[in-house]
Amino acid sequence: MILLMRSFFPLFYSHIDLAHHYWAQVIQKGDTVIDATCGNGKDTLVLAKLALEETKGHVIGLDIQKEALLATEELLRNHLPTTWIRRITLLEQSHTVFPLDGQNDPIRLVVYNLGYRPLGAKRLTTMTATTLISVEKALQLLMPGGVVSITCYPGHEEGGREELALETWLNSLNPQIFNICQHRWLNRHLSPSLILIQKLSNPVGHAADN
Repeated sequence: MILLMRSFFPLFYSHIDLAHHYWAQVIQKGDTVIDATCGNGKDTLVLAKLALEETKGHVIGLDIQKEALLATEELLRNHLPTTWIRRITLLEQSHTVFPLDGQNDPIRLVVYNLGYRPLGAKRLTTMTATTLISVEKALQLLMPGGVVSITCYPGHEEGGREELALETWLNSLNPQIFNICQHRWLNRHLSPSLILIQKLSNPVGHAADN
């Protein structure tokens, strides 16, 4: 059904299409990128295809659920060459653990797909308090011009709180350092939204333009 609808909406149909479109504009081959919420690994796979080459690039994937990491690993091995797999690090840990031990490369993109893992237990969901901690740390990791991409799911109770808390906090960030926008479908009730936060590559010049 989704594939059929995408044929009717060629620009983008879902929040996933939109997020992947923006990631492709940001990531360069050889970059280091982070999937802070691996889930079943579909976003991790997209990031790997965008960032990795045989000898360059690094994808770091995090999840607190071992089952999520196993599903992610299987998906990656089924779709990527072995030389690329070696450039992917999967860690069973919370996304609040930033920076990562031994990771000193500049980060181009950090991705969050909030909520619960598809086909997993719905009671195991990202939580407002830890998401705010994690995103704040992720912003500190970004290289100039780097982006944090957050998909929110207000259709369930904790997801609604999470989205509202993020909106409230992000509204307070300095516009001379971060450029922030939010995409939502106005005619789809409680549909997912996409938040993009870009660290400005030249904050001083941006301020002067104003």
